[in-house]
Amino acid sequence: MTWVSITTAAWLGILTAISPCPLASNVAAISFIGRQLHSKTAILFSGLLYTTGRTLTYLALGALLSSGVLASGELSRFLQKYLNEILGPLLILLGMILLGLIGAGLSIQMAGEGIQQKASKHGALYAFPLGILFALSFCPVSAGLFFGALIPLAVSSNSSLFLPAIYGIGTAIPVVIFAFLIAFSSKWLGKAFNRLNQIEFYVRTATGAIFILVGIYYSLAYIYGIMLVR
Repeated sequence: MTWVSITTAAWLGILTAISPCPLASNVAAISFIGRQLHSKTAILFSGLLYTTGRTLTYLALGALLSSGVLASGELSRFLQKYLNEILGPLLILLGMILLGLIGAGLSIQMAGEGIQQKASKHGALYAFPLGILFALSFCPVSAGLFFGALIPLAVSSNSSLFLPAIYGIGTAIPVVIFAFLIAFSSKWLGKAFNRLNQIEFYVRTATGAIFILVGIYYSLAYIYGIMLVR
């Protein structure tokens, strides 16, 4: 495992958290919880519980998937042999998802109206399970980053726990920031949300373009044998 792998896992987590679908669900969830809590400490605590629920879900899911792949000797050998060939088209596909060229409008919603209403009434009590359910609600960008980028990275780095944990922490950073804003400076929340949406567009576009370029390079080098850099 290298610092490149660790940094990439953290970046994938942050990019997942600031993508429109997860970001909107994070802010909505913390807002639901915070409406019934008049203590700043309680709001922060509920935000941390919600974040912990999301982080542990990504950690458990990532660990189960990557360790399952690692435990399968035949599949592990296959990936070690053909991962570079697979990585090219996969990165191109992820880049297209990040640029909104494919997969727009698709999502899996696990957190229904019932638990959201309970969270708005009972606050911190439902923050943890709400975090778990929202973490399992994948949209194209979050699903692509998690299943298409993090899991192959964890498998290739032989890290079924550490890299998923780093990814989970990365997804938690923006959530903690918004919980802090709701607790101490709610009047700035709208401005911060709009600013982050603007930043997210440029970050996602740049990352998507890089993914496509790197995917083209890997495809040319490892599928067609065309080495652009010697």
